[in-house]
Amino acid sequence: MITWVSLLKVVVTGGAGFIGSHLVDHLMRQGYHVIVLDNLSSGEMEYLRNWLDHKHFEFHKVDLRDVSSFNDLLKDVHVVFHFAANPEVRIGAQKPQDIWDNNVIATYNLLEVMRAQKVPFLVFASSSTVYGEASKIPTPEDYGPLEPISIYGASKLACEAMISGYAFTFKIRSLVLRFANIIGSRLRHGVIYDFIMKLKKNPNVLEILGDGSQRKSYLHVSDTVNATIHLFNTFQDSDKVYDVYNVGSDDWVTVKEIAEIVSKAMNLTPKFHFTGGVEGGRGWIGDVKYMLLDIEKLKSTGWRPKMSSKEAVERTAKELVSELC
Repeated sequence: MITWVSLLKVVVTGGAGFIGSHLVDHLMRQGYHVIVLDNLSSGEMEYLRNWLDHKHFEFHKVDLRDVSSFNDLLKDVHVVFHFAANPEVRIGAQKPQDIWDNNVIATYNLLEVMRAQKVPFLVFASSSTVYGEASKIPTPEDYGPLEPISIYGASKLACEAMISGYAFTFKIRSLVLRFANIIGSRLRHGVIYDFIMKLKKNPNVLEILGDGSQRKSYLHVSDTVNATIHLFNTFQDSDKVYDVYNVGSDDWVTVKEIAEIVSKAMNLTPKFHFTGGVEGGRGWIGDVKYMLLDIEKLKSTGWRPKMSSKEAVERTAKELVSELC
């Protein structure tokens, strides 16, 4: 397997965000020259505080929707980890333009700059939402047709298609990672965060969107970063121009179980109020009710998650309670 040479330049878009900042931590500890591109719309400089004065770290506040803001920053870069996106699945039903601009247009602009600067590798953070309401569970990478039911999922699928086109046309070797629900410290959206914020306001009653039976797979961000690096090394050592992997865990948990875990972490016993949701108990329009990824392809490379979905939720609940309460 090819190993990285120390001080290779790597770019992390969205590097001040939840997953991106954890990836930056890992890369900096391994001795790479890390360049973060982020518009700070959802990221926090606080997450990068350990590296701000490091000679092999760069932060640039740029907007990927504006090519001129980062056109010269990808020179001599070995790989771009593209983690910048609007992470709010729910917002697509109200503001689809935001999803289009921040996910699709931004990715096109990035690919164009990578082409001009001859960056050889791209790792793209995609999502399980590209599968939509899959009829096969666990869902493998070759499942089809892909019919996302949210604007967010549609944007990720559009990005995948565009990346594939650039990979085969311009030989930008590209690795697409379809993530399950990623959770952990610094998370500032999603069900665990929402439950904590609701219970801070009212510790006696917890509103749960949907009917509580929604069941999904969760992966802790520490496992996510390890899988990302492992798969990039595997991909780099292959002869493939483009490849796709599911990244998740082998099991899943319900929203009701998450509510119980969060309540326990906060030492509370609230009454649960289920809203009933929409379209058969979903939390919102576009919410995939059941999601479990088939990760056999990932495991065939020798990697396995250290935590189950339940263990990841329990650890995240403790981490976020410590950060937010």
